[in-house]
Amino acid sequence: MTISLDQARAVLAAQPFSRLLGAELIAFAPGMAELRIPLRDDLLQQFGYVHGGVLAYAADNAITFAAGSVLGPAVLTRGLAIDYVRPGTPDVLRAVASVLTHTDRQAVCRVELYTGVGADETLCAAAQGTVNTSRRVG
Repeated sequence: MTISLDQARAVLAAQPFSRLLGAELIAFAPGMAELRIPLRDDLLQQFGYVHGGVLAYAADNAITFAAGSVLGPAVLTRGLAIDYVRPGTPDVLRAVASVLTHTDRQAVCRVELYTGVGADETLCAAAQGTVNTSRRVG
């Protein structure tokens, strides 16, 4: 089942937490997805860096969308391991996910999380996770 960028964006827009964070799906193709979150002060921790929970959310949702691009829209994250490489600075967060391998029911994905813009963009976290198909739809 092929899902278009517009259909994937509609799925993201249906997620209340994603709307709260201001997440945007900026790329979606077979085997990959890219999320963007404009960073506001309320998404930072006490030292002015991106909160780890925001990074974990972006990693989780990006791998789920990447997996959904090959498995279909009814998917759920089974597990996720994240490594925080360096503190994420404010401005914008970008999560770029790709499918490493998949079967008909499961995908293993990798995601890199960047903060900053252009030449100032810096890798701040990397994660890997497993996404399974779900019988639950809607």
